[in-house]
Amino acid sequence: MKNIALHNLGCKVNSYETEVMQQKLQEKGYHIVPFDSKADIYIVNTCTVTNIADRKSRQMLHRAKQLNPEAVVVAVGCYVQTGQDNLEKDGSVDLCIGNNRKGDIAEILEEYFRQRESDVEAVAGEGEELPCHRGGDKTLGGTTVLDISRASGYEKMQLQQTAEHTRVYIKVQDGCNQFCSYCAIPYARGRVRSRGAEDILAEVRALSEAGYRELVLTGIHLGSYGIDFDKKAYNGGSRLVDLVEEIHEVPGIERIRLSSLEPRIVTEDAARRLAALPKLCPHFHLSLQSGCDATLKRMNRHYTTGEYYTSVEYLRSAFERPAITTDVIVGFPGETEEEFEQTKEFLEKVCFYEMHIFKYSRRRGTPAAGMPGQVSEEIKRLRSGELFAMEKRQSESFRRAYIDREAEVLLEDTAEIGGELWRIGHTKDYVKVAVRAAEAPPANTVVSVKVRGFLTAEVLMS
Repeated sequence: MKNIALHNLGCKVNSYETEVMQQKLQEKGYHIVPFDSKADIYIVNTCTVTNIADRKSRQMLHRAKQLNPEAVVVAVGCYVQTGQDNLEKDGSVDLCIGNNRKGDIAEILEEYFRQRESDVEAVAGEGEELPCHRGGDKTLGGTTVLDISRASGYEKMQLQQTAEHTRVYIKVQDGCNQFCSYCAIPYARGRVRSRGAEDILAEVRALSEAGYRELVLTGIHLGSYGIDFDKKAYNGGSRLVDLVEEIHEVPGIERIRLSSLEPRIVTEDAARRLAALPKLCPHFHLSLQSGCDATLKRMNRHYTTGEYYTSVEYLRSAFERPAITTDVIVGFPGETEEEFEQTKEFLEKVCFYEMHIFKYSRRRGTPAAGMPGQVSEEIKRLRSGELFAMEKRQSESFRRAYIDREAEVLLEDTAEIGGELWRIGHTKDYVKVAVRAAEAPPANTVVSVKVRGFLTAEVLMS
């Protein structure tokens, strides 16, 4: 029995895939140990969304080899797809596995060790150095890094349990067809590939029977779910809404969340249909990136600020008080002071619950990397600081509206705050609320409480 340590970097899709890989390895008899302990095999599920993500991926691979120089270090995922040249020169990495092969992790490792044993026998007594087993465009060590742009089918994966005890993420879609000018993800994940509804529903039923009460539908570009089944499905997210309606009928599941959405799929009809589902949480992450139409055009985003605002209004008409969150990139190439001011004005107009603010990261191979007007790091820092201050004010205003109101909270973890134990959970619109542990039922229970004020800057107190 070999000890295996796994480490995940990046998005919730990566997290889901890491848990599936761990599950498959355990089924094969491997023993899972913490990443900072001595293991026989280290697996790093890498990320490439920014330059920082690339650097963190390399750091964790090097960290693994330092923990045990004799261990087999496996690089998996997005950075493998985009950084093959770097990984082939990296002496810390023994095996590379690209996207759309993660579900084969156990079989790939078995083939790797079989081939390594064969190599040892072949050079025994000859004093030769063993060959390095890596992925690439050719097969080595029993594995292949596929040309992800040619992947046409959804890689079948199914989760039976998760490290979280209350909320579970379910991957329903992979790939992206958008090709935003700043983004490397289509090159790392390939084109849109959707998971069959029956396979999803089977996983949902199993997780419901295992006791999970809240699930989050996630994907690389969730709003594209089903367009590979039906090209018209993108209009109003019809396939995605169909799927949510089917999941809504599964007994035991009390809450359904959607991860990041494109504003274009939120039509009046989609908002109306979603609002008719009591289990659907009114928490919508609508990706924006810029509040300036000229900047959106350079980004190759396929909507205007006017269309975005219309989608927000559809949600606010259909739901009583939906939590709208978003992503914003500052310092995109060519962003002038005037364009940044337009973005600020638009963000004030929408008034989000939360904003995730990122400084533009130049990605080699993307169109934006070669655009004129690259913005200095100092200007990016100043602009992001302004938006962080706005985000803090808007978020506090949204949460403050809960004070002296009733709220339904799904209890999750226990934490010590101010010398006292509290049970922490979230409302349907993802506001964090604390209940005194002595007065609270166990985790994975939905309770109705009255919010009395702020316990910390981010946590309300009941």
